[in-house]
Amino acid sequence: MPQGEAAGRGAAQPQDQGWAWMVLLAAVVLQGLTLGFPSCIGVFFKDLQHEFQASNSQTSWFPSIIVAVLHGGGPLCSILVKWFGCRFVVMLGGLLSGLGMVSSSFCRSISQLYLTAGLITGLGSCFSFQAGVTVLGCYFVRWQTLANAVASTGVSLGFTLWPLLSQYLLDKMGWRNTFLIFGGILLNCCVCGAIMRPIQPASGSLLESAKPKEEPGSGTEEAQLSNGASPHHSTLQKHTRRTKCFQMLQKYLAFDIFCQNKGYQIYTIGVAWTMMGFALPHVYLVPYAIHNGVEEGKAALLISIIGLINIFIRPFTGLLSGHRVFTGRRIYLYSLAALLCGLSNFICIISAEFSVLILYCVILSIAMSGVGALTFQVLMDVVEMDRFSSALGLFTILESITLLIGPPLTGFLVDITSDFHYVFYNSSFFLISAALFMGLSFCALEKKNKLKEASKACLDNPSRYQYSETSTEPKTESQYPPAVQYITSI
Repeated sequence: MPQGEAAGRGAAQPQDQGWAWMVLLAAVVLQGLTLGFPSCIGVFFKDLQHEFQASNSQTSWFPSIIVAVLHGGGPLCSILVKWFGCRFVVMLGGLLSGLGMVSSSFCRSISQLYLTAGLITGLGSCFSFQAGVTVLGCYFVRWQTLANAVASTGVSLGFTLWPLLSQYLLDKMGWRNTFLIFGGILLNCCVCGAIMRPIQPASGSLLESAKPKEEPGSGTEEAQLSNGASPHHSTLQKHTRRTKCFQMLQKYLAFDIFCQNKGYQIYTIGVAWTMMGFALPHVYLVPYAIHNGVEEGKAALLISIIGLINIFIRPFTGLLSGHRVFTGRRIYLYSLAALLCGLSNFICIISAEFSVLILYCVILSIAMSGVGALTFQVLMDVVEMDRFSSALGLFTILESITLLIGPPLTGFLVDITSDFHYVFYNSSFFLISAALFMGLSFCALEKKNKLKEASKACLDNPSRYQYSETSTEPKTESQYPPAVQYITSI
């Protein structure tokens, strides 16, 4: 098909209306299926532990791997989207997710579960989620912010429904048959991907083309190498490969931004440290409640309460943070939300009564809404938008590493001490320390930048900041000494 004809056909497809709203509905379902799915793993914690005779630490590797791969597979997903387009990647992710859960129902050891339900399902969920978010940038231009906010409600719906469905199926047919059914449910990501038919992106949207663009000069250089124009053919070829690898790392893992941008550096380290404790209640809250005599059905309901409150609070948090009063200050809202998450954990330490745990879930869900709604918005504040995708790659990989090691580390402490309170001690420590680190660091950075700006303004326009000190004795013009100037800053 000629390029002009393809462009014309793409331009004929309306954006921000019509089929775009079907794509948005698919994105809501997609986020509920992918990001919401790890919330139900705690329901199976005790059954898996008993089935495989595994410790708390060994069992917690399972949800940790899912969440870590879900967050850390972003750069790989970006490469696949570049080559094959969003629709293909969403459907590939759905196929992998379903295959992983079906395979996990036949596992005979906990290590096999790490591979099937952990790695394969986590990677599939990553592909479906991130490609589904990316395609919204093609279908929505004017209403892009609204579309992303509406799509994120799917996460809260998933948090609400997955635990309830998991507990019901677990009671009726056991964890193996439940995982088999989950495989069929996750295959619906393929249906969502089928709805996301290709569209010609508008200028300025996230995707300009699903096909890779050839970098200038690369074809000529490769042609010279293949024709043997250089006597150092192999050396140049190796150098070219190293250059391309460096360019790929620069594009998808922005180490240069991390070294040069102090705000990005502080925020990335702070969020990575936050995630060491952020996921712990999701993994251990249900086992903790069951361990303290709460019925299994009521224990699963606790996670659903968190998701239900998130449905209403998260959009409100997004609207509040978008007010012009908070422009440039959203990092402090994020730090406050992380601090509240950490402080709320002390409620569980005081008591494990079901009514007290409900209060804990209400406060935790409000704080979690702030963290979830602001994570990427703050990143947009500290990084220029033309390098945002690169900054996001390194950001998600560091975040996934701490998400991976946090729950098993805490599980190891619980195994040694036989005390579930260490879950909430650890979570509070990481969240509170990260919140204080980010808040105080950005406050100091802001003061430092203001001093630099004042100093620069002083040097650019010194006449505003000068005064003369002269002698009061009358002197002739020829005897008058040059004025002594003092540069001061306001």
